[in-house]
Amino acid sequence: MTVQIYHKSKGSEKNSNNLILFVNENFNISGLKKYISNIEFSYIFDLLKTSDLKKNLLFFEISSKKKIFLVSIKKNLKSSDVEGLGAKFHSYINYGKRNDYFINSDTIISNIENFVGHFLHGLKLKSYEFNIYKSKKEKKLISINVVGHKNKISAQNQLRFKALEEGTFFARDLVSEPGNILHPDEYAKRLNSLKKYGLKIDIYDEKKLKKLGMNALLGVGQGSIRGSYLVTMEWNGLKKNIKPLAFVGKGVCFDTGGISLKPAKFMEDMTYDMAGSATVVGLMKNLAIRKAKINAVGVVGLVENMPGGNAQRPGDIIKSYSGKTIEVLNTDAEGRLVLADALTFTEKKFSPKFMIDLATLTGAIIVSLGSEYAGLFSNDEKLSKQLLDVGEKVEEKLWRMPLHKNFDKLINSKNADMQNINYLGGAGATTAAQFLQRFILNKTPWAHLDIAGMAFSKYGGALNSGGATGFGVKLLNQLIEDNYEQ
Repeated sequence: MTVQIYHKSKGSEKNSNNLILFVNENFNISGLKKYISNIEFSYIFDLLKTSDLKKNLLFFEISSKKKIFLVSIKKNLKSSDVEGLGAKFHSYINYGKRNDYFINSDTIISNIENFVGHFLHGLKLKSYEFNIYKSKKEKKLISINVVGHKNKISAQNQLRFKALEEGTFFARDLVSEPGNILHPDEYAKRLNSLKKYGLKIDIYDEKKLKKLGMNALLGVGQGSIRGSYLVTMEWNGLKKNIKPLAFVGKGVCFDTGGISLKPAKFMEDMTYDMAGSATVVGLMKNLAIRKAKINAVGVVGLVENMPGGNAQRPGDIIKSYSGKTIEVLNTDAEGRLVLADALTFTEKKFSPKFMIDLATLTGAIIVSLGSEYAGLFSNDEKLSKQLLDVGEKVEEKLWRMPLHKNFDKLINSKNADMQNINYLGGAGATTAAQFLQRFILNKTPWAHLDIAGMAFSKYGGALNSGGATGFGVKLLNQLIEDNYEQ
């Protein structure tokens, strides 16, 4: 679906077939008289008497060829609420034929900066669909014309919205691809193509990973005919001697569970087990497009977890890149093995200001938080607060979960330095995070985001229409903008 946006100082919006006007929360339309005809005003005024004013969007069919939409602007709105209004308006769009919509920005009664930009941003995020494998594609084109004196969006803000949209859509595309298409070999190729945006891309294949001693990551992928990779993406928007911010993602392109095989039901959803890596990739693309004034590095571990004659067995003991040994009791607890090597590598190679990893790591976090919050685990109070604050700001919410040395006994192994699951049961998400924390060797500020309940939505959310959400791109971009960008 293509959304075309036009900004005009004047236009024929009064006579357009679809007119969008803004009113206060009481749907007071007295200020709209100069934007619609007297007959239209009287007609809408009468209908409002019997309308449900608790809604924030109403529309009125003036004729078979004309609709007028009233969007209610409530008090104390946040920019994320405005994006939600834009997304809601998207559901009213008729794609059956080419339609022009006119938004009259002069009717906006809000002090929110870039109101129109946020409204359109929400609309565009909601418009995403993944249909490249449909043999018959319905052409969908919508033209949005913004008129009035309050429609000015600076070139910088236009670039910001565009970068966020492209980064989020790229992340959603990656998550939506089937496992037979986006296997680790293909994923690495797609990441290499990001060089055109100014990112420095380094791809570590199996030969290089073996030389480095990344046996935890390699063990996960050894049952697959596909390769295993670690890919770094560097954006240098500042001087090279300034420490970067680091983002690390789990990229299990398909997760069967390996020898510890998952049940068949819903296994098809395991294409999204690489969503943490997709968020990191989308974020890095976003930073490059908008030429962010920051140094950042994205690191993703790309594997496919398959059963087979060469697959890792329950009970295997491996030596990680850090030198610590791991007893693999369950091959379906594979994401933490990938992240273990990726985190230690990132810390050693880049000495970042902080590290944030993202992963669809545990079903336990869904039991705890459902699809409303991602789980946040961290060794740093400042970083945690920053993440919680921006999560509320952009409506990608996080909930702080505990880390404590007492949980360590649940993952200590008799045969190795640690085991990859807690066999006693309970605290599944926490023990997974506790496992990851062991691979932060130099006390680098670190946060782990378990996004298992947030990366994919069967039913759709505020800013997505179902499927891959791209959760985390907006969150981490806002974290950078509010706290670290110069």
